[in-house]
Amino acid sequence: LVVDPFARFVKILILAGSASAIIMSQQFIRSERIERFEYPLLILFATVGMMIMVSANDLVAFYLGVEFQSLALYVLAAFNRDSLRASEAGLKYFVLGALSSGLLLYGASLIYGFAGTTSFPAIAQVVAAEGAPIGLTFGLVFLTASLAFKVSAVPFHMWTPDVYEGAPTPVTAFFAAAPKLAAMALLLRVMVGPFGQLAAQWQQIFIVVAAGSMILGAFAAINQTNIKRLLAYSSIGHVGYALIGLSAGGEKGVQSVIIYMTIYLVMVVGTWGCVLCMRQHDRMVEKIGDLAGLGRTHPMLALAMAIFMFSMAGIPPLAGFFGKVYVFLAAIEAQLYTLAVIGVLSSVVAAYYYLKIVKLMYFDEPKDALARPINRELAWVIAATGFFTLLFFVYPGPVLTRAGAAAAALFAS
Repeated sequence: LVVDPFARFVKILILAGSASAIIMSQQFIRSERIERFEYPLLILFATVGMMIMVSANDLVAFYLGVEFQSLALYVLAAFNRDSLRASEAGLKYFVLGALSSGLLLYGASLIYGFAGTTSFPAIAQVVAAEGAPIGLTFGLVFLTASLAFKVSAVPFHMWTPDVYEGAPTPVTAFFAAAPKLAAMALLLRVMVGPFGQLAAQWQQIFIVVAAGSMILGAFAAINQTNIKRLLAYSSIGHVGYALIGLSAGGEKGVQSVIIYMTIYLVMVVGTWGCVLCMRQHDRMVEKIGDLAGLGRTHPMLALAMAIFMFSMAGIPPLAGFFGKVYVFLAAIEAQLYTLAVIGVLSSVVAAYYYLKIVKLMYFDEPKDALARPINRELAWVIAATGFFTLLFFVYPGPVLTRAGAAAAALFAS
């Protein structure tokens, strides 16, 4: 394991995302009668796995971290045992996750076979001295496919909408935040560290994956009526934007990914906090239409949701706009003009369904009002993330500086 500024910065974000998930879960697990001691323990086990992933400096540690995280997540997805949807979500996630683990192990064994070592620095030395044997390149492709599954990038996204919809809502909020960030950080460490010399090979893969994720995320969400499925497709699109920075390569590209994922973590925690407030008659509602007239019945909740939707759409001066600016600038500097154009056009298409939610809240007639009052813990999380998203442009220095130091540490190791 390696502990450097990159690992430390990402671990702080992972801990913040996991803590937010536990805080936001309290009312839900009480009202759904699934308040068991295993729930926070499973989140903590998954968090330990994520922290191992971020610090992994060897293929064995890398695999152990991924599996430690994944096994806890499979159980969390099916945590509500009385719900058929939750059981189905857990089973789907487990079966497809097992396939992903198989790809990862096969790729790792090929890399070990052709490099003669599992240590990241030693693999980097072998690649620098001898180039990449065809077997090692094949191993890298399998490894990349497995990691693309973990971040739910196209074409390995198929589990995301069903698992997001079926899992208990606070579990889905957790999935969308910390594990996605950890998997993206692991992707950065693996690609920049041992395989940095092979950027010309893996860059082509990520250009295609980034473009596919952005396009699918933009168009597949348009006809969704369930807020959880809509946000699942939205998350696929956001992974595509983050992968633009990885495709660009170099320190600037990696820095843009770290900035984007930091902002995304805050936005997604706040958005899912708002979704967890969608209760009618002491039960969760998930239809987008249930938000109609929210601006009149819950003006502060509607304002927070509008801030997050505008930010995800990339409208200035909100934090989401700056996240996209940094990844697009990295792509332009790397002369990936087509990818940058696809990203901008996908943002325009995606803005349609984000703005549709705002239109519903402020211009449609209220139907059955959501329950009040909002739980205090949820209100604090929504307020904190909302202020960060709204006022990021006032003082972005700390995030930019730490992201720059994290990216520099990754290239120095």
